[in-house]
Amino acid sequence: MLLVAIGIGLGAAGAWLLALGGSWYYVLAALGFVASGVLLAQRRRTALWIYALLVTLTLAWSLWESGLDWWPLAARNDVLFVLGLLLLTPWVTRPLAQERLGMGGGRGALGAALGLCAVVSVASWFHDAHEVTGTLPAPIASAPGAATAGASEPAGEWRAYGGAPGGQRYAAISQITPQNVDQLRPAWQYRTGDMRGRPGDPVETTFQVTPLKIGNSLFLCTPHQSVIALNATTGAELWRYDPQIQSPLALQHLTCRGLSYQAAPSAPSIAVQPTAPAPARLAVSNQATLPEAASTARSTASCPAKLFMPTADGRVIALNPDTGAVCSNFGGGRGQIDLWAHMPNLKPGAYYSTSPVVVTAKLIIVGGTVLDNVSTTEQSGVIRAYDIETGALVWNWDSGNPDATEPIAPGQRYTPNSPNSWSISSVDEALGLVYVPLGNQPPDQWGGDRSASVEKFSSAIVALDLATGKVRWHFQTVHHDLWDYDVPAQPSLVDLNVNGTMVPALVQPTKQGELFVLDRRTGAPVLPVAEHPAPQGAAAGDRSAPTQPRSTLSFDPPPLTGAAMWGATMFDQLACRIAFHRLRYDGRFTPPSTQGSLIYPGNFGVFNWGGVAIDPQRQMVFATPTYLAFTSRLVPRPDAKKLMVQSPGDPKGDLPALNENFGAPFAVKLAPFLSPLGVPCQQPPWGYVAGADLRTGQVAWMHRNGTVRDQAPLPLPFRMGVPNLGGPVVTAGGVAFLSGTIDYYVRAYDVSTGQQLWQSRLPAGGQATPMSYLGADGRQYVLVVAGGHGSLGTKAGDYVIAYALPK
Repeated sequence: MLLVAIGIGLGAAGAWLLALGGSWYYVLAALGFVASGVLLAQRRRTALWIYALLVTLTLAWSLWESGLDWWPLAARNDVLFVLGLLLLTPWVTRPLAQERLGMGGGRGALGAALGLCAVVSVASWFHDAHEVTGTLPAPIASAPGAATAGASEPAGEWRAYGGAPGGQRYAAISQITPQNVDQLRPAWQYRTGDMRGRPGDPVETTFQVTPLKIGNSLFLCTPHQSVIALNATTGAELWRYDPQIQSPLALQHLTCRGLSYQAAPSAPSIAVQPTAPAPARLAVSNQATLPEAASTARSTASCPAKLFMPTADGRVIALNPDTGAVCSNFGGGRGQIDLWAHMPNLKPGAYYSTSPVVVTAKLIIVGGTVLDNVSTTEQSGVIRAYDIETGALVWNWDSGNPDATEPIAPGQRYTPNSPNSWSISSVDEALGLVYVPLGNQPPDQWGGDRSASVEKFSSAIVALDLATGKVRWHFQTVHHDLWDYDVPAQPSLVDLNVNGTMVPALVQPTKQGELFVLDRRTGAPVLPVAEHPAPQGAAAGDRSAPTQPRSTLSFDPPPLTGAAMWGATMFDQLACRIAFHRLRYDGRFTPPSTQGSLIYPGNFGVFNWGGVAIDPQRQMVFATPTYLAFTSRLVPRPDAKKLMVQSPGDPKGDLPALNENFGAPFAVKLAPFLSPLGVPCQQPPWGYVAGADLRTGQVAWMHRNGTVRDQAPLPLPFRMGVPNLGGPVVTAGGVAFLSGTIDYYVRAYDVSTGQQLWQSRLPAGGQATPMSYLGADGRQYVLVVAGGHGSLGTKAGDYVIAYALPK
């Protein structure tokens, strides 16, 4: 009865798949199941012969579709194999033995078929179809110095989000090496006490911070916007500051990725002692639009050096690194600047800077995030530069009005809904340029009303003149973006030796898997970029760009096929195949549609805000590509107010109605492409570590990374290669570190070969970017934040953990 029921189900679904243009296998397999079941009910030994043939032909078909690749083979053969073992039990075969089956005949044939299946499966364990093996060059003695390459300076400190203003995520210290990294042990652990789950928290309340290390102090911020200073050697808390965030807020994300630091003019570093004053807090003025610093001696101070903290209610606050007091010599004595000034469509929480501001000798430069896919009347994506000493506005670059960069006039407003920069910018003060990664204009999946300036600057890297804010050059990574392919990561600056000529370069990771390597003086490609034809046929009132750019150095995955569908069993794999053929899919850049389109890579990104790490001495990039498909279905809107993709009870409180696109012709339903059992419909691996030579664009090695231990029903450490969110760090010792996988580990790798050298279990998801520094005891530390991520479903935490070699 079981075999016949399976056969009937497979036959019906298989016929549907066949009608959609899919594989014939399931219809034939259904005949095998039904025939085996009927013959078994008749106590005929032929049942085992038929089943043995079914197992053998399924194995052959599996090898033809997927090769000697364990996980695709398992999805196709697991149910057949288990049922085959059941058929060999005496409980089943004893009644058949009365028909003179004996130990031979059908039972022998089925045993041989299952044995062959087992042998092939074991063989696939020793063959990795997805590995790329190789070795990257050794360090180059004549490679550029830290000042131009953007590495940490002074050595042993971490003065900006990416280590330095150039965003390489490179620590120029070398105590930890491939030979001793396996001796790393936790040196200290600190808990912030800040956990998601408070009233008004959105799902994406995340602890994504990469701390700064200045002198012997660490500085970090928490999801709910507290700023904390720790002793870098012991982890002891020095001070804590609470900015008293306004509430309620219309939040889509609640995070703080990091702080920014301005050194005192006469002192290159500061040293904070554990005896620093108790936490300083701001008072709140009920008359102000936003919270305001109280002018008291206890809570304010003149600050030769400053920390800059962007807040969720739209401020940038300057703090004294010694005490956590608000800086009285900034923001007209208030210690803060108001990012809502001249901003259209006031709605607290709908605009703020989730990423650290850029700091130069004279300016701080600030971008911000707006709500994605909520409406067509969001805030402006303006980029603003403020005097670093006074907080006065120096220039503003609004991509909706790109030529007017002088400070906006009183009473005027910036352009609503212009492309914004929610990620981290980089700066080269020697060239006088700040490099801004721009996103798209909401709504992401429909662009029929975009202006000429939006079409020009959306999803682009824009180089702005530090003195004036004028555009010096721009490079668009996606034309007429309909996929939420924002430029998500900080540009990394590195000087490359290209054919004997030193080229100041910029490396830009993208969600679609490109690593564009550009001359950061002009925006011209260093590694060739070619335009490739793109699928056409956008939704009504829209269009698709005829071509899209592709870099020589690309981690763009191969297009999906029916054979690439996956599942935990043959049944949900079949469901995924049917879903695949029902969706529109013309390869990368398939336009969103009312039918439903398959978007691969999805807007989660091959790369996201964690970016990549650059080793300037080896002239290489350490990358962490992730591959997840998403679905995008446009839902026609009858009017500008009706909820189309959320139930009337959503959203709660002040949280925004996501993906409704009020004011646009379509709402949008976005979802990961999952099987009915909740696993990705595309076969693994879903995540890698990879190393490439930036001078040639050649990928030297690429390895599956991470296990499903913390996402599977049983904690089995299968190394399938899992998604990553959070960036890597590389060190001068030739070791890279990464904690962002969806299993709870921090891992170390040999940057030359990608070989995993060490791992340590984390108490929560590590979706942040690690960093490395020297402590006062002379030891090199690796610091990891473990706080989890709401959208990924990883365990929440409030942990800051430092690792070091034994004393």
